[in-house]
Amino acid sequence: MADYKITNDPTRCVQCGLCVAFCPCYVLEFNDEGYPYAAHASACVGCTTCAGNCPKRALLVEATGDAAYNPFADEPRSEPIASDLREQYAEWQRVIMEKLDMRWQPVAVSLIDKDEPLPDVPMPPENLRFCQAMMAARRGASILMPPHKHSCPDGTSIFGMTGVPEKLATGEIYVLFHKVVNAEAAARMVAERPTLPPKSRRATYVAPLNKTVREPEVVVFTGTPEQMMWLCMSMSYYSGHRHDFHASGFNSMCVEAVLLPMENDEPNITFGCYGCRAASDIGEDMMFMGVPTHLLPTIAQGVTELAKRVIPDSRNKIYVPPIM
Repeated sequence: MADYKITNDPTRCVQCGLCVAFCPCYVLEFNDEGYPYAAHASACVGCTTCAGNCPKRALLVEATGDAAYNPFADEPRSEPIASDLREQYAEWQRVIMEKLDMRWQPVAVSLIDKDEPLPDVPMPPENLRFCQAMMAARRGASILMPPHKHSCPDGTSIFGMTGVPEKLATGEIYVLFHKVVNAEAAARMVAERPTLPPKSRRATYVAPLNKTVREPEVVVFTGTPEQMMWLCMSMSYYSGHRHDFHASGFNSMCVEAVLLPMENDEPNITFGCYGCRAASDIGEDMMFMGVPTHLLPTIAQGVTELAKRVIPDSRNKIYVPPIM
């Protein structure tokens, strides 16, 4: 199994203590000389939050052992979905992307239950944050990540794969990052976000919708605000229903794009969050929408109708007065 070696360069280290403070898993402590060291190396998840907050780049986090370790190698895998269902997903993806001129593929997301067999999908060679896996999936990658392949303890706890580290449960880490003003605000933010019961899920699986090997709980779209508007209108085309969205800028991919649509059975938008934007290549002009899978046919039908006139009229700016 991949473990992590943490080394500190004393010629660079200024003993500021930021790495110790920011580590969400209490891996680091100070030695007798006042330098940080990995007192609890087995607790390290490789998130590199410590190294990222070192002002002198004195700290180095390296994976050791077998990075390709797979504790599930001998387990029987789940059967893939039927070819006709997969073809239907692919057709919905084609229609939606074509009508809205979307660049990025919609991502099928599944949270594998603790008693469920895993799909026959490769794990990444290096640990990733869930948002990083999502960004790779929109480009075409299929990725299976048990807890030991996640580098963000926030995501694994939200998805019910692990418990919640104390610094995350209390919100202390958010205060350290200056994301909220004080511990009271941090505690409220943590208390208001949904989480699945600890150890209730065993892995996350993401893939382009047209390549998924299992029925996803949620499909996440990446696009411009204008494209998100058309997705909203497509779901309202036949009903006129107005949507109630919940967004905060915290835990964007895991809570707002996946867990809220999954638990509420309603679509939800998200603007991205600090971690998502700092750890991936998502552009400043992009945002996301997570939708329950059963809404895909409504979206495909709705955008098809809107594309006959409304979308081109809007994009052609037909109500803008002529420039004389």
